[in-house]
Amino acid sequence: MPTPAQPGSPTDHPVRVLGRPVDTYPATAPEADRGRVRRITEAGEPVLHRPCRPVTAFGTAELSGLVDDMFLTMYVARGVGLAANQIDVDLRVFVYDCPDGDGTRHVGHIVNPVLDEPAEPRRLVDASEGCLSVPGPRRELGRADRAVVRGQDKDGNPLVIEGTGYFARCLQHETDHLDGMLYIDRLPARDRRAVLTEAAEQRHDVLARRVARAEELGVRPAAQ
Repeated sequence: MPTPAQPGSPTDHPVRVLGRPVDTYPATAPEADRGRVRRITEAGEPVLHRPCRPVTAFGTAELSGLVDDMFLTMYVARGVGLAANQIDVDLRVFVYDCPDGDGTRHVGHIVNPVLDEPAEPRRLVDASEGCLSVPGPRRELGRADRAVVRGQDKDGNPLVIEGTGYFARCLQHETDHLDGMLYIDRLPARDRRAVLTEAAEQRHDVLARRVARAEELGVRPAAQ
């Protein structure tokens, strides 16, 4: 999921890592320092359009390496969330570095996430939404103004992550990815076709900006 239209500085507000408050935190998650940039899959590729497999092996070097790669790939693409199938890995994992409705920055990963079903209907908020796998365009989409996701960390410890505002949108967007759904699948057919047309027109420029960002960060860009 791309950064919000008017992102704030990541150091301006309180920070919660894996749902817990921390006193200090760097501008990018330390996991990214260990990662490599991976190619981001795009709408139409089969891995994005089917539910991902649950993770069953925790505490492994492979899972840790996946999380590291996802963080760095997300930062290079200037995103606030990234699901594993967006780097062509069919597992239920996503990472995030995203502000909430109060300006608190949330950073972390979650494995096998499940969105809580609210006891009462939640208020839907229409706001601009985009996707790193649909490079470029955005559309207004209604999402619940609060979200709670339950899952595990990469070592198998239980996690409960709550979000409001843009972070609530991020949690819902990334969980959708792991269920095989893109945000454009929630749009009317005409709007979905228009978004895909715009993405095809903007793709070259978006990918060029990702290459430039990788160079700024001193890392090798992904092959496209």
